[in-house]
Amino acid sequence: MAEKIDEIMPVAEFIDDSYKGSGKLQGKRLLISGGDSGIGRAAALHAAREGASVAIIYHSDEQSAAETRKAIEAEDADALVIQCDVGQSAQCDAAIGEVIDTFGSLDLLINNAGFQKPYASLTDVSDEEWTKHFDVNMHGMFYLSRAALPHLGDGASIINTTSINAFAGNKHLVPYTTTKAAITGFTRALALQLVDKGIRVNEVAPGPVVTPIQEAFKGYDEDIIKNMDEATPMQRMGQPRELGPAYVYLACKDSSFVSGQTLHVNGGMIVNG
Repeated sequence: MAEKIDEIMPVAEFIDDSYKGSGKLQGKRLLISGGDSGIGRAAALHAAREGASVAIIYHSDEQSAAETRKAIEAEDADALVIQCDVGQSAQCDAAIGEVIDTFGSLDLLINNAGFQKPYASLTDVSDEEWTKHFDVNMHGMFYLSRAALPHLGDGASIINTTSINAFAGNKHLVPYTTTKAAITGFTRALALQLVDKGIRVNEVAPGPVVTPIQEAFKGYDEDIIKNMDEATPMQRMGQPRELGPAYVYLACKDSSFVSGQTLHVNGGMIVNG
């Protein structure tokens, strides 16, 4: 499954026939924020192929959400699509409630919704834009995790999407980088808090990936997009389908002795994190 996101970037690929599901998530109920596109869609499709019922949260792109629902159902998996502004606590509570009403339970939560905007200087960042970064990237993660916890039991898993920028920094993305570093702290602390409940908390830190979030550089410096290939030792951007299996691993029993950790999927970039 592929999709052309932008004329500058390669075609995005979400899953292909080389990935063979083996029931690793059979019978599990999963919710993914930002699940309608990019890495979230890839995680949703890989989870569906592994037997999970998949609910996705999208913000406003109804067409993308509908395409993802169709793709999940093509994997013979139950799909639920929820419109939600994750920066709003009440909407996150309602989203979790809808999942429970529809699926009857919740086993896995992937906090993946993200927003980024580049700035040449910190002085260019308004109060509103600084707050928006935290609303989408961090506050939504807190709201959804808090609302989900009463429904998660022994063996459940929470997986957060951080970024290589949390470890390496990015001079163009100071607000975004800051929120992604906060996610790492949240992941490690929550993992320790929930370990006695048998709930594991981990995170995935992608490097440059072909997703719509990169379009933020249009109108700022399109050369950044054109040169993203050069940022990785592999000399290319990653594909969403190359991230999907990482979420499956952290969600299933294969990673039963893994919590509070960061899985770096970044084309060979060394971050010492």
